[in-house]
This record gives sequence, structure tokens and C-alpha cells, in this order.
Amino acid sequence: MGTITYVRTLDYVATMLEEDAELLEAIVSNDDNLSYGNIISVYTGPDAAIAALTDHGVEELADMIRDARRTTKSWHQFLDNVVVDPKLAARLKRQPR
Repeated sequence: MGTITYVRTLDYVATMLEEDAELLEAIVSNDDNLSYGNIISVYTGPDAAIAALTDHGVEELADMIRDARRTTKSWHQFLDNVVVDPKLAARLKRQPR
């Protein structure tokens, strides 16, 4: 693997993938959802950080979401397993795709 020279913020990745930024935040909030090293913490202050993804992280995330969206049932199961906030999960389930 080559040296990582840049990462993409979750907001930018959400735009790239045409996905909800809160969904991406929910997915990456658990480090176990993506391979080690694909989620990078960028510190913006002493007590503040944002998550960013490597190219491999973006690819892995896109594949994960694409696989989950194969059927409505698999999408809802994915959201139930990944999204902790029930209101966010309900909102995402109502969004057309």
C-alpha cells in the first residue's frame, strides 16, 4: 500500500456518493465497519475532530451501501444494524432510492 497523501471528509464523500451525510457518520462512528486505516480522524481543535476517509475507505463504504441497497429488506436490516439513532434510521428508511 502506498503512502496516503490525502483524505476526503465525510461531507464530501456524501456528496460524491449522493448519500446522506448522517448515514455516513453513523457507519464510520463504529471503527469496525470499515477496514483498519480507512477512517482517519482530523483534529480541528483541542477537543474537536472530524472523520475523513482514504480512497480505499470510500470504495469500501460505497460497496457496503450498494450491497445493502439490493433489496428494501436488506436496506432496512442494514440500517437497523448500523444506525443507533432510531429517528435517523426511520428517516433513512422513508427516503426513496
